[in-house]
Amino acid sequence: MKKIILSVFVIASLAVIGCKNETKTEVNTTTEQGKELSMANFGVRGNCGMCKTTIEKAAKSVDGVADANWDVKKKSIAISYDEAKANEKDMHKAIAAAGYDTEQATGDKAAYKELPKCCQFTSDMEMNQ
Repeated sequence: MKKIILSVFVIASLAVIGCKNETKTEVNTTTEQGKELSMANFGVRGNCGMCKTTIEKAAKSVDGVADANWDVKKKSIAISYDEAKANEKDMHKAIAAAGYDTEQATGDKAAYKELPKCCQFTSDMEMNQ
């Protein structure tokens, strides 16, 4: 009986440890021309993995954005971009056009209504940086 309990405990521990290891992607900090990329970090309201996909896609749609990573728990996005081609204001606008609130822009109401129910956040949700 002790072996069974110990085995269950070991399996459960491995499952918990395995779930905590999130995939981390390294961001290239230079452009193809060898120019340094700038970083922007700001809050974006959202709820789930589907939000993550939509928010990151919206940010990457801005010309000059190299990478975007929205953190579901922190409700913040980290974006690397070429400052000669993109600016933070355009990133806020692109994410807001997809229906999501950012620290500097309110999400488009029509786009928000089209979001899946699980992605419809409350306007009092905190955003962290």
